[in-house]
Amino acid sequence: MAPNPPLRTPTVAQEPRSGPGRSLGGAALALAALLPSPGAAETVFLPAGHLFEPLLADPKRPRFHVSVVDADLRDARTTVAAVAYGDEYGLIKWTNRSPWEGWQLGLSGAVFAQFDLGSPSMDLVNADYTIGLPLAHRTGPHSLRLRVYHQSSHLGDEFLLRNNTERIDLHYEALEGLYARDLGPFRVYGGGEWLFRREPEGLERGLAHLGMDFRFARFPLLPPERGAAYWVGGLDAKGFEHNDWEPGWSAVFGVEFRPTLPRRNVDKRLSLLLTWHEGPSPYGQFYSQEVRYWGLSLEFDL
Repeated sequence: MAPNPPLRTPTVAQEPRSGPGRSLGGAALALAALLPSPGAAETVFLPAGHLFEPLLADPKRPRFHVSVVDADLRDARTTVAAVAYGDEYGLIKWTNRSPWEGWQLGLSGAVFAQFDLGSPSMDLVNADYTIGLPLAHRTGPHSLRLRVYHQSSHLGDEFLLRNNTERIDLHYEALEGLYARDLGPFRVYGGGEWLFRREPEGLERGLAHLGMDFRFARFPLLPPERGAAYWVGGLDAKGFEHNDWEPGWSAVFGVEFRPTLPRRNVDKRLSLLLTWHEGPSPYGQFYSQEVRYWGLSLEFDL
């Protein structure tokens, strides 16, 4: 899906020997070596939009969202509220062809939390915290994202007490590489991740990631002067080496709303989506457990 500027579209591990800042800092220097020479490109600070569009069906995509889903979790069926708070911000862009081609360095961060609405106190089940440095590139229908990021995961205290569950000290730093190809309103993508620092140390390092998404032409759900609406959807699969590469499948389908004329440095969108997942859990502390859910999600990109 090529950008369209007017509408754009269980053992407790040892304490880590160093924090995420040191690892991310070293990786940031490596990513900086890939950037073009400032003299060979126009430099834009705090650019609008993305050169590598967010993956619609990726459950770990940084955004603001709330979902209510019917889930089979830990051999029990319950209603789960999944919320996320985060986004990806462009810091600087280098371009010498068009505003929607070139290189862009950004900052991304998010919190992903799940609450068991079937428990008496609506317990916090799990929370994942991520922060990363994405470097994106686009030429025509081809786009690429390299990202180094940190994730740490924590179980909720009430959930631990109620289920007598042992806490795992789970955190890691990873290097991600993804390539995407636009095919009209569709996009296909693939790549993977390598965990270069992780706890517990027995956690395998590899992850394979592929999928597709689409954004169909606007339809007249809103008056043209008030905004644009699109049919959107996607299918995403992630397979961890730790789970013998068994994929966790995620899918979304629904409607996306955008302003008709985006203002400078604004790429707002509001989406109402049906969501589904089956396979190994995308939630950090349950990465080796099977989970199945479906429900409704309201998402914001600010």
